[in-house]
Amino acid sequence: PDLSGALWLPEERTLVVADLHLEKGSAYAARGVLLPPYDSAATLRLLGAAILRYQPARVIALGDSFHDRGAEARIDESCLASLRACQAGRDWLWISGNHDPMISAAMGGTVAGELELRGVMLRHEPSPAGALPEIAGHLHPAAKVRMRGRALRRRCFAISPSRCVMPAMGAYAGGLNVRDIAFRPLFSLGFCAHLLGDGRLFRIDPRLLLPD
Repeated sequence: PDLSGALWLPEERTLVVADLHLEKGSAYAARGVLLPPYDSAATLRLLGAAILRYQPARVIALGDSFHDRGAEARIDESCLASLRACQAGRDWLWISGNHDPMISAAMGGTVAGELELRGVMLRHEPSPAGALPEIAGHLHPAAKVRMRGRALRRRCFAISPSRCVMPAMGAYAGGLNVRDIAFRPLFSLGFCAHLLGDGRLFRIDPRLLLPD
């Protein structure tokens, strides 16, 4: 797990990211909810920095990379240039999600519903009934803990021996508390939260995790 919210698979030279939600800000603006229109640029800067750090041969984006069907038409040229720079010289795979079931060839790379990699399934939405270990996104896990007398809530990885649910990388993606009922079928035998802290990751004992 990387502080950016990406997952680095060194033996595969593969960087995995989840839930970029590019153009979420412009989607909200179209409905009259005005947010600063810089989320796509901020997300791509974070992604670009992780790519620069690891120099992956392949990047896999686990769905909901684009916030809605119209995101491709709204994304501006500077963000497209940043995306092209991230893709240059490496394989790029978009896993389709519920927000972006169709991704056009204009966005570069290839598209798949899911991918099996060395016996591990990479998909957008985690599957409680899945027979294989999996890496997934979709739920935007976040952890709440008490540190130095105050409550702190941050995005996190939720990891067990057979499953990793990744945090959303998107600047406006938000997070669902890992104590939420949605996580129970996925981690019946328990998990650890790897919280994205200030300058480092914190592995949190599950007994210390607080509900919202």
